[in-house]
Amino acid sequence: MRIRSALATTAATATVAAVAVVAAAPAQAAEYSSALKIKGIQYDAPGRDSNSCSTGNTKSEYLTIKNYSRSTTVNLKGYVVKDAAGNTYRFSANHYLQPGDYVSLRGGKGTESDAKNVAYRQNCNFMWNNDKDTVYLYKPSGARADVHSYTRSRDDRDGNGYITYHG
Repeated sequence: MRIRSALATTAATATVAAVAVVAAAPAQAAEYSSALKIKGIQYDAPGRDSNSCSTGNTKSEYLTIKNYSRSTTVNLKGYVVKDAAGNTYRFSANHYLQPGDYVSLRGGKGTESDAKNVAYRQNCNFMWNNDKDTVYLYKPSGARADVHSYTRSRDDRDGNGYITYHG
């Protein structure tokens, strides 16, 4: 009799725990609910790496952020991009992404343009490591919008320096 009682109690406890886990899942998923996601990253610019502002290839290293919403325009102002080492870029100007639209955040110096879907870090140093790194995208509120880690050997099967995350 005690064994059945213990089994019933264990089963009831397991059911409550399972319900608690299921109930907690949406709250955790909500942390990453964002119309903006990291579409892909060109973490290794083609050619020999050179961070010279005049002749280097830092502009060929870029991160693509896409608005996956079907109906909402999103302003990038205040969004933050970081890497594992803490290198940071904050979108400080209004940059509106229509549903399905994207922006390429490039290294180097240049003029940010909604029409050309481009923003520049205004820094000629490379941000992304060629062997491995983590890419973070934060909302203006500080909540995490998206995050991806990569390693060259695991994630870049064709060796072209580009990885796609969200199609």
